[in-house]
Amino acid sequence: MNPELRERAAQIKLFLLDVDGVLTDGRLYFSNSGEEFKSFSTLDGQGIKALQKTGVKVGIITGRTSNLVARRAKDLGIEILVQGREDKWDALQEILQQHSYALHEIAFMGDDWPDLTVMTRVGLAFTVANAHTCVAQRAHWQSAERGGEGAVRAACDLIMQAQNTFDAALNTYLIGNSH
Repeated sequence: MNPELRERAAQIKLFLLDVDGVLTDGRLYFSNSGEEFKSFSTLDGQGIKALQKTGVKVGIITGRTSNLVARRAKDLGIEILVQGREDKWDALQEILQQHSYALHEIAFMGDDWPDLTVMTRVGLAFTVANAHTCVAQRAHWQSAERGGEGAVRAACDLIMQAQNTFDAALNTYLIGNSH
């Protein structure tokens, strides 16, 4: 990890995520009855839980509104959830009215143009392997993984490594559970 990236990641206290194309593969599935389906990675979920245990808050800002996303957020213990907001910068301003973070303490992971309003203003901009080219060019770091396939986990691991909490988190599974 290069020193500038490590320095940015070391300061992160809030990690915000887009949903479609980041937490999912970006495909939208609908049944004939109008039901919506989304596929989430368990790797991403484990990374989010591990990161939160280190004291870094995780939140979601998404342009679409979905009960599935609310359920996934609840399952992962994510309390900051803003749905149905195309203007993600305005959504971030609402979050900052309730939670006191400086912009350099915030990371955001997005994949397409609507995410740029936040990505270009926060301390650390992450993107996925299959992000739009304009987004990839403006991100501080791009995962080797595609959206919905462990990209969020890789970003969580990077933050924990920069904050020197990764080994302790991993060790709870290596030695913490042995009896």
